[in-house]
Order: sequence, then C-alpha cells, then structure tokens
Amino acid sequence: MNFSSLRPAGHSLTRAIQRRAAPVSASMFARWYAASGLSREQIEERVLHVVKGFDGVKAEVVTPAAHFSKDLQMDSLDTVELVMMIENEFSVEIPDEDADAIQTVKQAVDYIATRDDAS
Repeated sequence: MNFSSLRPAGHSLTRAIQRRAAPVSASMFARWYAASGLSREQIEERVLHVVKGFDGVKAEVVTPAAHFSKDLQMDSLDTVELVMMIENEFSVEIPDEDADAIQTVKQAVDYIATRDDAS
C-alpha cells in the first residue's frame, strides 16, 4: 500500500485543526493551574473528614477547635501521621517547621487555606 497518497489529506486536516484552535498563552494556563479554587468551607470539611477517619479518634469529639493532643489524645507520632494524611488529601508538602505548628483542626485549615497549590 502506498501511504504517500494519504499524506496530503492528513496534513491538510492537521492544518485545519491548528487554524481553528484558540491560542492559549502560558500565563493563562499558569493562572488557571495555580488557583486552588477551594473555599474555606471545603477545606474545613475535608480536614474534619481526615481527622475523623484517623485510627483511634472518636469522630464525635472532632470539632474545628479540637486540639490534637489535648482533645483527641494524639501523641506526637499520631500528629505527624495526621499531618501526612492532610498533605496527601490536599496534594501539598508541608515543611517540618510548619507541620510542627499545626496542633488543631483550625490551624490545619488555616494553613491549607494559605496554600495556592492545594487541590
């Protein structure tokens, strides 16, 4: 079979598609990609869900004001694991110095709300 006879049709179709496609600038894509689009309510709901699902935590005592060690009886290793679960939930990496400061559900919500890369 001679494929060279098909080339002009394919070539003209490609050009027609290229002409009809709207140009997209890199800045338009960067703005769309960088915006998290998460409301504070969505963040709080997801953080509460993660905390309530943590092994050993009684879901009925989890509130936005709950302190991980005082209210939820979590030790430091539990807190580290919970912060890692929050990182996974929102696809972010929380530096150790920031993670050490997160001791309540509200602090976790506040931190995630500041991250433009949270999804």
